[in-house]
Amino acid sequence: MPDQMLDHVSIGVRDLKAAKRFYDAALKPLGYSCLHEFDGSLGYGDKAAGLWVSAVESPVPPDTKSGLHFCFAAPNRQSVAAFHEAALKAGGRDNGKPGVRADYGPNYYAAFAIDPDGYRIEAYCGAAA
Repeated sequence: MPDQMLDHVSIGVRDLKAAKRFYDAALKPLGYSCLHEFDGSLGYGDKAAGLWVSAVESPVPPDTKSGLHFCFAAPNRQSVAAFHEAALKAGGRDNGKPGVRADYGPNYYAAFAIDPDGYRIEAYCGAAA
């Protein structure tokens, strides 16, 4: 059985250039980069694309009450903080500063942002400090 249940996730955005600037910056501190760029789509990951971002006419409208968000694995706590800083500098909005979320677990260190299209994203590291 594979280590991860999902092979990849795809999201639709209105402005692919803005999304590329955002995800290039936000995912770099986590060790992820744009591995594929073709036909209006971008594929992000480390060895294989796990996040696909595509230009679409009608992206999913932002809904903070939907529960939908995407969590990216981070190698360490410093990269979580760097993700958050990079996301905000690249046009994202703050949705939770870096820190321990004790109600999720004793070592649940995460930060949250909202991308330019309204998708909620998170970086998470579960290693002890």
